[in-house]
Amino acid sequence: MVIFRRIRKKLLVGLAKAFAGAQSDLEGSALPRFGNKPTDLTIQLPHRIENPQHIFLGNGVRLGPNCVLNAKESYPGKWMKHPEERHIRQEFNPLIRIGDRVTATSGLQVIALQEITIEDDVMFASNIYISDGMHSYASARTPYKYQGMTKPQPIRIGLGSWIGQNVVIMPGVSIGTCTIVGANSVVTRNLPSRAIAVGAPARVVKLWSDEREEWEIAQK
Repeated sequence: MVIFRRIRKKLLVGLAKAFAGAQSDLEGSALPRFGNKPTDLTIQLPHRIENPQHIFLGNGVRLGPNCVLNAKESYPGKWMKHPEERHIRQEFNPLIRIGDRVTATSGLQVIALQEITIEDDVMFASNIYISDGMHSYASARTPYKYQGMTKPQPIRIGLGSWIGQNVVIMPGVSIGTCTIVGANSVVTRNLPSRAIAVGAPARVVKLWSDEREEWEIAQK
């Protein structure tokens, strides 16, 4: 019985390793050709990547499952078209830049009409939404999906920042170096470096003191 258990354990370990290797090979083969040739890249299945020629990735990037990288060249897509062509048509020249060693747990959505830059060593939790454009709402008499997109505004997320669970980052936002955005926050304005921001809209609640080497409560 002892010998049987040992043999079964070895078989199970071997099967697990083989499955992990096959999954890794499948994920690698499923990736498209990006605008550059990053090394040591992992984007787990399932994922959706559109117009990868406009997407530039750093080395050592790790993105968990259910990620969306969408560099939109035009609007609307087929789901948003009016059956009688009564919708606004737009063309874009998008760019997505993701730096070295960026990590995301799962569900990272990056949708660019103009430019989104994510610098090195940024850490994302799950279910993050980042877009540099919004659906237009100029009229309340027309379904919003047919009104096109507002003028896009570039987004930048600074080196080493930590973006928490369920965060939304709106067009035109710049987030400084090593800044933390708390869970469930909506970032609507620029955030300084070495800050902690929370809420909807997100506001700075703490700032790092280089002199005291600790976080201090931000003045209102």
